[in-house]
Amino acid sequence: MQQLILKWGKYFILYFILSLTWLSCDKVVDSPIPEIYVSYTINLNIVNELNVPGNSVFFPNAGYGGLIVYCELPGSWYAFDAACTYEASRTCIVKSDGVLADCPCCGSQFVLISGAYPTKPPATLPLKQYNVSVMNSFTLRVYN
Repeated sequence: MQQLILKWGKYFILYFILSLTWLSCDKVVDSPIPEIYVSYTINLNIVNELNVPGNSVFFPNAGYGGLIVYCELPGSWYAFDAACTYEASRTCIVKSDGVLADCPCCGSQFVLISGAYPTKPPATLPLKQYNVSVMNSFTLRVYN
């Protein structure tokens, strides 16, 4: 009887660990910016400012409040929604200048180099980040 309890106990523990792992795989959305389908391509031959590390470019017609694409290093780009996470509206768009992005409505400031986390209040959440992939040597795709 004791061996049967030990055997079932091992299965229970294994099942419990697998259940926790499975449940933790859900994508956590902690941004006040609504989920909007994003699939945007950028030709780096046309927008050649994005080939220079430290530069960022604003694209108004994508995402919730537009896209800010930032070049960290040659071959390394990040994309963020330009809507401020404090105001969370399409009318309050952060303005990017290289590494920094400032919100004209609430005065928050975000540093794009470290995941667009706020460095100046009142915002406490980072800008919403999108995925960036390199399609070929001169085309980026921004998507969610």
